[in-house]
Parts: sequence; structure tokens; C-alpha cells
Amino acid sequence: MVSVAIGGLEKHFPPNVYALRNLTLNIAHGEFIVVLGPSGSGKTTLIRCIAGLEAPTRGRIYFDETPVVDLERGILVPPSKRNIGMVFQNWALYPHMKVFDNIAFPLKVKREPRGEIERRVREVAEALEIGHLLDRYPRQLSGGQQQRVAIARALVKEPQVLLMDEPFSNLDARLRISAREFVKSLQRKLKITTILVTHDQHDAYALADKIAIINNGELQQFGPPDEILRRPANTFVAQFFGDPPINLLRGTVRDGHVHLGDVDIPLEADVPRGADVYVGIRPTDIYVSDAPHDATDVELPRARVKLLEYLGYAQIAVVTWGSTEVRAEVFSRVAEGDEARVFLKRDAVRLFDGDGKLLA
Repeated sequence: MVSVAIGGLEKHFPPNVYALRNLTLNIAHGEFIVVLGPSGSGKTTLIRCIAGLEAPTRGRIYFDETPVVDLERGILVPPSKRNIGMVFQNWALYPHMKVFDNIAFPLKVKREPRGEIERRVREVAEALEIGHLLDRYPRQLSGGQQQRVAIARALVKEPQVLLMDEPFSNLDARLRISAREFVKSLQRKLKITTILVTHDQHDAYALADKIAIINNGELQQFGPPDEILRRPANTFVAQFFGDPPINLLRGTVRDGHVHLGDVDIPLEADVPRGADVYVGIRPTDIYVSDAPHDATDVELPRARVKLLEYLGYAQIAVVTWGSTEVRAEVFSRVAEGDEARVFLKRDAVRLFDGDGKLLA
């Protein structure tokens, strides 16, 4: 179990593609970090640089106090000497090898004694509940079983850091949930420093101690999931992270409120009068109800219910005041076309400046 310190990491691909831009990240011992971002944001490039499969253009990567990358000092430790376990998106199992040999492969490459290989393969296979599958070929396994074999192969060499690149993308929805539960419980048991890359925010909610959100190769925000939900650093993070998606509206600050065109939102923050801002309100913080949920909640003017959506765990309404519309959670019996009472949690409004950076 080690800490991972990444400083000023950059990766350029000729002639002018910047996959990573001055990225700095500090991961503590035993933390489960999820790197989240859209396709092409640099997520996979980041963990490939950590693993040594990609050489960065500049920057530093340290495992505890030991540099594995420090280009200013000419240090670039090869992948085989970084003691990394890696699980790829497609699991990359050898189809001509049985499960035992797939798991044992890293140990055979290191020329470990046969008895030691036998012991460690069976130990990790039992821990992952695939001990009864060691004589099968990958084609004889389900998707979830193949994933466990890939994880076992990564863990059998007792790595310092476990890297996982979109490990759930080939699983159906139900199996994906059980796979997340399994991976999290395994990580908690082994206390191994883990970095998982995904574009699916539900993976991040379910697994992460902290989330690193990147876009266009730049770190946008790093912190616990709840902190990122409540105080997104900018409009990109606000829109990208959160389900259902945040309401983001243009407004103008007036005395004690923000004017949004056809409705005014009360304002708690001290922002100069006349400032043009983006207003962010999560649908879970504004709601349709017959009465307020809390005495401090603010009632807005009645709104028209334009559309109702069922998300399984919640009902969401698109409500409108003239040309201004927001998505709000529903807690009363309403139909499309009805007028409804709408309430706002007083401390839930987030303001961003014209460049999209968090103001309050």
C-alpha cells in the first residue's frame, strides 16, 4: 500500500495533441480514487503513464518517496519494476490458456518457483470465489467470471497500486452493480491503493473515496463525491457530475436575488449588484410539493408543469415560468399542464462567473 503523488504531468502527441496538461494529484495510502471524465479527456492516458505503458512529456510520479517518473532527473522506471496491477477494459484474457494459467502468467514471467505460483494462484482465486473455475477456458466463463479472472491476474503479483481502466463497461446493468459491490468490498479488505478510470458517474458514486474530474487533459476538481456535488468548481463539473443533471441558467444579480427572466431566485451570497452570472440549482434542491419540507425553504411563484419524467427512484418535472424552465423533483400529485407550488432549498443556489468559475 503506497501513496501516489503526481506533479505537473503532461503528455503531448505530435504534432499538437495535448492529452494531459500540467496535472497534479496526490493520492493517499489505501484510497480508492475514481478518475472521471468524458471520452477523450485523458483518463486512460493518465493511468497508462502511472503504469509506465506511456512515457509522459514532462512531470513527476512518486510512489511514496520513490520516483517512478521524474523526467528532470532522467528517471523513467519501466513497467515491470513498478509493481502495478492493471485491469483493462476488455479484460485481455488469453483464450488458449486455462484460468489457472491466465492468473499465473505474471508470476511465470517473473520466474517464481512452481510451488509459490500454485499457492498464490489458488489463494487469490479462492478470495475472488473462482477457485472452482481454474480448469476452464475464458470462453467457458460468464462476463462476471471473466472480470474476476482479470482482477485475480492483477492481484496475484501483490501490487502496490491497482489500476482499472473501464472495468465494468462490458457488463450488463445488473451485473455491473454486483461487480461494483464486489470490487469495493475487495478494495476495502485488501486496503490497496486503487485508481479506477470511467466515464460513468454511477461508478464514481458507488466506489470513490475521492473523485478526480478531468476534461481536455486538465484536472477540473478533486475531492469527495458529496463535496463535488455541493460545490462544483466550475460549470463543466456542475453539468458533468450529478444525476439528474443540474439546472444551469443565465441571470443578473439584483438586490437580494438573481433575476432569471421570468422568475427571481433569492440570493444568500454577497455578489455585486448587476453582475451577470450562471445560476446552478440541482433538481433535488428545488421541488414541487403541497407544502415546504423545511421551514427555511423558500416558496417561488407558482409554475406550470410542462413535462413529467420517471427516473425509477424519483419523479422529475420540467416546470416553467414563461420562458424560464427548470427541472425539479416531484413530491405531490400533479399532471402535465397543472399549476404547481414550487419550493427551493435556501442554501442550494450556486453562482458561477462569466468564465464558469464558482463564485458562491
